[in-house]
Amino acid sequence: MRSGGDAWSRREWLQAGAIGALGIGLPGLLRNHAQAASRPRPSSLTSFGRAKSCLLVFMTGGPPQHETFDPKPNAPLEIRGPFRSIPTSIPGIHFSELLPAIARKAHRVTIIRSMTTDINSHSSSGHFMLTGYPHPAGNAETPATSDDFPSLAAMVGALKPSEKVPISSVVLPEAIVNNPNVPWPGQDAGIMGATHNPFLLRCDPGRFPFVVDGLRLPPAVDELRMTARAGLLEGLDRSFQARVSTSLTRGFDRVQQQAFDMMRNAGSRAAFELDAEPASWRDRYGRHKFGQSLLLARRLIQSGVRLVQVNWPREAGDTSVGNPLWDTHQKNAERCKDVLCPAFDRSFATLLDDLESSGLLDETLVLVMGEFGRSPKINPEGGRDHWGHCFSVVMAGAGTPSGLVLGSSDREGGYPTARPILPADLAATVFHRLGISPNAEFPDLLGRQRMVTNGGAPIPELLS
Repeated sequence: MRSGGDAWSRREWLQAGAIGALGIGLPGLLRNHAQAASRPRPSSLTSFGRAKSCLLVFMTGGPPQHETFDPKPNAPLEIRGPFRSIPTSIPGIHFSELLPAIARKAHRVTIIRSMTTDINSHSSSGHFMLTGYPHPAGNAETPATSDDFPSLAAMVGALKPSEKVPISSVVLPEAIVNNPNVPWPGQDAGIMGATHNPFLLRCDPGRFPFVVDGLRLPPAVDELRMTARAGLLEGLDRSFQARVSTSLTRGFDRVQQQAFDMMRNAGSRAAFELDAEPASWRDRYGRHKFGQSLLLARRLIQSGVRLVQVNWPREAGDTSVGNPLWDTHQKNAERCKDVLCPAFDRSFATLLDDLESSGLLDETLVLVMGEFGRSPKINPEGGRDHWGHCFSVVMAGAGTPSGLVLGSSDREGGYPTARPILPADLAATVFHRLGISPNAEFPDLLGRQRMVTNGGAPIPELLS
């Protein structure tokens, strides 16, 4: 007890020497992962469990379908924009001229041109895409709460934990927020409980040298001394929990154990050593935050992490401009041409090459999506506005059909004309590929059994 009779806070207890005795800061970085809460049911489809891992690229802000994967060259200028369409490696299929490198590799991917949420708000449509469940707020912007449905990252980490490394699910290099710094719903474990949150790694892999605090032993602490100090901390922690028992403290011992496991796991530590990569590969990805985040994601997947989500990062000053990230309400053409598409085109094309050359593409499901697309008509400020009615998604790897274009949009790129795809079915497809039954259940914080998908079913065309 403290003088005056006040109980020690958890922060004060740790500062008093427990974590400090270790000489590391990793426990503060970690989010706990559950053991498998449900086992997938058998499936007669050979694609069930084909993917060992998933790499999700989230194009925050909503990329325009016209300037990427669904150009409309025959539409009026105010619809098609100033850019040409170019042929791809799929006969008869064209992409925007802003994606020449990806166009040359189109035969490796599936393009969905009929994704739809019918929601035009970043956060609500984002929740739908990231979880497969519609948000009750509908078209309204809404902050994150503990009542949100678990993200794909949280669900995969909980139901399909890694067998090789202590971390099962990682989100990097930053969380997704609306201005001014309001976190979106659907990014964490929500109703499943905070102990199942994915590991959020805030970092800038484009900086040199790239170091993640807490992932290296201090010079004066070798592994033998760390093990001894871990035993000391365990004793102190038992003493603390004997005095204070809360859901937070009861769960902390698992977080602590993961910290030690990760420090002692050679694969975990090595994944973050970007300097071990050949300079030529780092150059090909692009020496910027997004490109190096994709490279880090590949290394994490290679180490055994089950799911890595790379969020398109904000640039310096993005919170103060009218069109941060892919949210191009102003000067859409200029921003796509000068900033967004060149970085995406180069980095994603390199990722496909890297996964293929390393043998990972055959067992890694790659998914590229945003929360929605952009409006068909260019607005008076040269921008495109929010558009959840029809947009494009890209999938590749782990047996995904190569060179497939699924669905189509109308002449203006505004609405699906064939095979509309809903987020629940996309989520079910991801789960199916990873060996998680779309009919699996998990207990929420109140002990109620909840379905992992909102009535979704795997998309048959993507299971061949």
